[in-house]
Amino acid sequence: MKQYRLFIDGAFVPNGKRKMIPVLNPSTEEVLSEIPAGTREDADAAVRAAERAQREWAKLPAIQRAAYLRELASLIRKNAESLIRTLSAEQGKTWGLSTTEIHFTADYFEYMAEFARRFEGEIIQSDRPNEQIYLHKLPIGVIAGILPWNFPFFLIARKMAPALVTGNTIVIKPSTETPNNAFEFAALVAKSSLPKGVFNLVSGAGGVVGQALAAHPRVGMVSLTGSVEAGARIMEAAAPNITKVSLELGGKAPAIVMPDADLDLAAKCIRDSRVINTGQVCNCAERVYVHESVAAPFIKKVTARMKNTTWGNPLEKKELDMGPLVSRQQSNNVTAAVQKAIQQGAKCILGGKPVKGKGYFFEPTVLVNCTQDMAIMREETFGPVLPIATFRDFDEAVEMANDCEYGLTSSVYTQNLDIAMRACKEIKFGETYINRENFEAMQGFHAGWRKSGIGGADGKHGLEEYLQTHVVYIQYDTKKQ
Repeated sequence: MKQYRLFIDGAFVPNGKRKMIPVLNPSTEEVLSEIPAGTREDADAAVRAAERAQREWAKLPAIQRAAYLRELASLIRKNAESLIRTLSAEQGKTWGLSTTEIHFTADYFEYMAEFARRFEGEIIQSDRPNEQIYLHKLPIGVIAGILPWNFPFFLIARKMAPALVTGNTIVIKPSTETPNNAFEFAALVAKSSLPKGVFNLVSGAGGVVGQALAAHPRVGMVSLTGSVEAGARIMEAAAPNITKVSLELGGKAPAIVMPDADLDLAAKCIRDSRVINTGQVCNCAERVYVHESVAAPFIKKVTARMKNTTWGNPLEKKELDMGPLVSRQQSNNVTAAVQKAIQQGAKCILGGKPVKGKGYFFEPTVLVNCTQDMAIMREETFGPVLPIATFRDFDEAVEMANDCEYGLTSSVYTQNLDIAMRACKEIKFGETYINRENFEAMQGFHAGWRKSGIGGADGKHGLEEYLQTHVVYIQYDTKKQ
């Protein structure tokens, strides 16, 4: 069994008498590894190492910083097979999705490296003669990146790549549920030529390490992907230092199926968006609103697809639609959500319970007769559960879709251009997918409204999160004043 070590200032730190945290395989419930329970002192050491490194790192031309990102991308690809296995084992992610995540992460490092010559300042017109105003875009300093457990490897790149190319350094805190991939990445960093202190990794409890990073006076920005509750705690910890926060939090994505929709396409895309990563994705379809005139055939089609979903241990069978839920607690949460929906009047026509035996597997589930006031239509489920409600017209569908504390992603299925264009303006979510599954592009901008977050990631707008401005006024030829 592996015992991992913290990575601070370019070196792995001996564990000594440090408390260790077990990491389980959710498919088998066996212990895979032990990770260090980092302390506030560890977080402080990592931040100070990052701060020392940042001074020289920021002086490098951006194109040189980009070269390090490309080196890391190359190392990821060379070690892809072992990284895929690590990710599938600790998160229960299917082999295919793990493969996508590992290679997409390498692509993301390369994509962000391309911005080295593309982020720009401005020259601003002055009201005075003989004056020039320059707006410079500069790094923030030390970034704290706090990761979730559902796409843990990709989120390293989503936070690290834009931070580094713009001249920042970073301290990463992985989830205690799925940290092994981050430590394997740290081993690749150790083999690379990346200067020491530019990347640091401290594992441990969110209430200890995460809070220490968010509250640290030398951290310039905290970027967290996690729950609304975690985001609120990070904001509270960051508040005394007025530290910038960038938060991607929960979602409750509505999928609207209009009467003119291609029902086969809608059923396929919604089912795919519901079972990807066993439903443990912030932007996947969490609730369906189908027009009452096509509800019966749509429900029949989507239920058949959910029923045909294949699941199992991804290390035993590579061709699967989904694996287990990440933990027993997550299984208990999903079970409770389904039971509450049934108590509130929903009808379960498929699945509805955990699978007996080892592992945290949960049956693909379809709930009908759902209404807007039910918790299953309002609270994030994070499991392979599809609740379905009906509507009479598009206005009602939009009203129900927007009646939510979240605002991350949404989708609409229609052949009507007018409805599609109305959806673009009237659905109040950070992203809307029309006639396709919920999955963002690295060149887009992944950002939520309301309680789904502050700021965002990806593309040029995501890069801007890691920059601050410095405006310089130069008065010249002063003898003429």
